[in-house]
Amino acid sequence: MTDTARAQPSQVHTAYLLARVSLLEGRVAHLVELRRRSDPSPDDPFRGLYLADEHVGWLLSGRPSQVEGTAEDEDRQELEDAADRATAEGCEPRLRRLAWRAGLSELDVELLVAALAPDLDSRFEQLYGYLNDDVSRRRASVGLALTLCGEPAWSGQARARLRPDAPLAALGLLAVDEPDRPYLTRSLRVPDRVVSYLLGEDRPDPALAALLAPPSPAAGLDRAAALRRVLDGDPGLLVYLRQGARASATAILSALQADGLDVVHLDLGALSPSEDFGAVAVLARREALLSEAVLAAGPLEAVADRAPAMVRALASAVLSTDQAQPTPLVLYGRAAWEPALTRWVPLVMEVPPTATEERWAQWERSLEGVAAVDDPLAATDQFRLSVEEVHRSATAARLQAALAGSAVTGAHLRAGARAQNSAGLERLARRIEPEVGWDDLVVAPPTAEGLRELAVRARRRDAVLKGWKMRPGGGRGSGVSALFAGDPGTGKTMAAEVIAGELGVDLYVVSLATVVDKYVGETEKNLERIFSEADGVNGILLFDEADALFGKRSEVRDAHDRFANIEVAYLLQRMEAFDGLAILATNLRSNVDEAFARRLDLVVEFPMPDEALRAALWDQCLGPVAPRADDIDLTFCAEAFVISGGSIRSAAVTAAYLAMEEGRSIAMVDLVRAVQREYRKLGRLVVPAEFGRYHHLVSASG
Repeated sequence: MTDTARAQPSQVHTAYLLARVSLLEGRVAHLVELRRRSDPSPDDPFRGLYLADEHVGWLLSGRPSQVEGTAEDEDRQELEDAADRATAEGCEPRLRRLAWRAGLSELDVELLVAALAPDLDSRFEQLYGYLNDDVSRRRASVGLALTLCGEPAWSGQARARLRPDAPLAALGLLAVDEPDRPYLTRSLRVPDRVVSYLLGEDRPDPALAALLAPPSPAAGLDRAAALRRVLDGDPGLLVYLRQGARASATAILSALQADGLDVVHLDLGALSPSEDFGAVAVLARREALLSEAVLAAGPLEAVADRAPAMVRALASAVLSTDQAQPTPLVLYGRAAWEPALTRWVPLVMEVPPTATEERWAQWERSLEGVAAVDDPLAATDQFRLSVEEVHRSATAARLQAALAGSAVTGAHLRAGARAQNSAGLERLARRIEPEVGWDDLVVAPPTAEGLRELAVRARRRDAVLKGWKMRPGGGRGSGVSALFAGDPGTGKTMAAEVIAGELGVDLYVVSLATVVDKYVGETEKNLERIFSEADGVNGILLFDEADALFGKRSEVRDAHDRFANIEVAYLLQRMEAFDGLAILATNLRSNVDEAFARRLDLVVEFPMPDEALRAALWDQCLGPVAPRADDIDLTFCAEAFVISGGSIRSAAVTAAYLAMEEGRSIAMVDLVRAVQREYRKLGRLVVPAEFGRYHHLVSASG
């Protein structure tokens, strides 16, 4: 054993385990010998398949119930001395280490060795079959194990070591199978993961491996250091990490691992709906015990309404076990901790959003050795990302750049960041990928100035509100909100798309059909779902026709007025706590409740375009590609037809269809007829004075 102590660690663990089994083998041989001496037909080839009359008589006359008088004390002492020397050299046998950590008694260890012997030496299968009087039962039964350990079968104290709440079973180290059989004939089984651990293997149980979260980047080092101090002082602690949008509890767990503290991280999002929480909790608890690690699980919102059951299962499996070295349990999620979940009082730690410095450090790590054209932080400053999302964004950007055969650009980085948005909001709002820019937007200079200011607010809000500490109190969020007010067709929706394109994010247009509900309280629930999903998404939330939702509160005359006022009051509060970018678009600014003005960062007016803007709009809408005839007079169109930009775009498209049908370039006749159709849609009269010298084209078209 001295040479073994200097061998590889796995050899030390195996040698000690086999030596313990060798001691057990002596007891088995002794019991077999006692059996053969008193057995009336020891050489019966059908032993275990039937009961002969003489065998029944032998059973009634009594039989040895326990092993007595075996001489193994000297061998055991020599074995333990060698194990002590191996421990002093930094390689403690795992069986001894496990017994110390799990608080196992010497009887527990003996029962464990008796149960795992057939998994290490196949000879024990046949020997146990002989001693069990049944060749098909090749594992140690409860009665046989107690006998081999020198305990009488009627010892209540010995039997208690195999109870479900005793360390062996509670920690998943030993299973008592076949509960329908009489107690003494139930089989004992050591799970494969425990056997492989005792032999020096560290791979997790295959049944648990798919549920373990992959490694993530480390961040929040100050929080991790504080948590480490608490865990070192109280290892049997329950901790709850509450993370907000773009905060990362998993980064703190990774920081703990980087600090040398192992973590078994259970990803609750990987659980199937039919998963047995109790079984998973025992597997995770056992893995944490064998790995000498902290057990972490989350996010709790991934299991939704099943979260209380999961928390209770984990807490019972981890914190209820009486062992020498307790295991900490760390849970995390977005919701506030519910005290009724467990009888244990947790340490609640708030996890703040990822700081700019941490994001920048993660960008550097993720893009190390990669050719990048643009500054990652400048290109993605408007995105609120956790460190994991930064890592995934960088990976997505590298892949896109490889596909394009170029260096990583700002466009690749922004596309990678957009790809981190969850799909939850798309079920509640229509997503638009921006395809227009500032050059495509034709608005009055004051309007353009207000839009650019809105983009600046969205891009620099973290630096101003957090860096310069300009964020107000009162539960207000760090979001940006604006009101776009103007007549239909003046460019409000397009302006929102332009800002989304400028920031490199997606535009989500909220449909009233998914929000408004005739039942009391349902509209507020739908809005809460939208705001909650939008809090975790890098995008712009656009409420079109916002006055339908954000209308003025009125005097209460009946129940309908009261509930309508409740909706508006809820929206006032929710908008103030919103952390994203929201734009309200309305055709009737006077219909919007005045209380919103105080909560809005900007109000951008979209007036009807004047003659100069209409001329630019006609030219912009016809575009540079579509062929134009020589008789087109855009100056006349801008001067004569006082219509909005939306109507101009519609007329330009109609004119293009008319020209395409006749196989020629777009001519003045097509524009005039298209404007006539727009007038009909708007309910306006075709006045000859407006159409001037082109009025005959209108008449010709009928």
